[in-house]
Amino acid sequence: MNEVCRVVGRLAPSPTGALHLGNARSFLLAWLSVRSRDGRIIMRMEDLDHPKVKPQAAQQALDDLHWLGLDWDEGPELGGDNAPYVQTQRAGLYREALEQLQSAGLVYPCICSRRDVENAQSAPQEGEDAVYYAGTCRGRFDSYAAARDLLPEGRLPAWRFRVAEGSICFDDGFCGRCCEDVAGSRGDFVLARHEYGAGYMLAVVVDDAAMGVTEVLRGDDLLPATFRQLLIYRALGLMPPEFVHVPLVVGPDGRRLAKRHGDTRIAALRAAGVSAERIIGLLAYWCGWAEQGEELRAEQLLTRFDLKSLNPKPVVFTSNG
Repeated sequence: MNEVCRVVGRLAPSPTGALHLGNARSFLLAWLSVRSRDGRIIMRMEDLDHPKVKPQAAQQALDDLHWLGLDWDEGPELGGDNAPYVQTQRAGLYREALEQLQSAGLVYPCICSRRDVENAQSAPQEGEDAVYYAGTCRGRFDSYAAARDLLPEGRLPAWRFRVAEGSICFDDGFCGRCCEDVAGSRGDFVLARHEYGAGYMLAVVVDDAAMGVTEVLRGDDLLPATFRQLLIYRALGLMPPEFVHVPLVVGPDGRRLAKRHGDTRIAALRAAGVSAERIIGLLAYWCGWAEQGEELRAEQLLTRFDLKSLNPKPVVFTSNG
């Protein structure tokens, strides 16, 4: 296959907790989407969320994914042309991108805390991601240092992206045409929480572009973030990948799978003697590509993979599967 046209995907776990069945399903779908078209897969560890990062979680995620039968062509333990593959080791790239946005006047320092932003809401919001920022610090400071001088020791200003009015749209590979007016729904958003840093929004754009990723398949809880990421791609003059957002696995309460729904960690299931084939079979059954109780290897699903047949509704996990 022509290397220029080859599909490049990525698996990007965050070492903030153990891999569970819901994560595994999304990673399996991402892997199948690329491997079914003879594409390349990059493994990247997204470890910028320092307070939540857990020791050994990164290696555990790699071990669990390998055990499930997923592989990749580049990554932390393999190396490759796009090294390093751990985000905390790529800070220089994020700083360059942030400086480019600063030079273009597209970011500004902000001293508003999360609580300040939440208290300014005119109505209750569902989750931090939905909180609207009214632009309190837009045009308020001449420099980052001026903003920092107003904060107590130990606190630093954030860099916010200046969002222009108007809707941004894209064609999702599963959800179809999607549009959002980011300025009206969320306002200016945070890119970095210290002078030379980067948060998830900026880092993921920089990394996917630098690594030549052409497809990002992930859970649809991240669909709202895509509009903001597209604004960053545009501001940096980068070509975005195709986005594919698939339904999550949720508990009976309709909330994203978590500890409250029982122990669904891959490591715990392994320790209990559950086979990888049984887990892959369950994930395939949830997708509609296997009979209940069928045991399969990941590679056996390559010929069954079909996003068009995937149920657009979330998978509801119960204790009996």
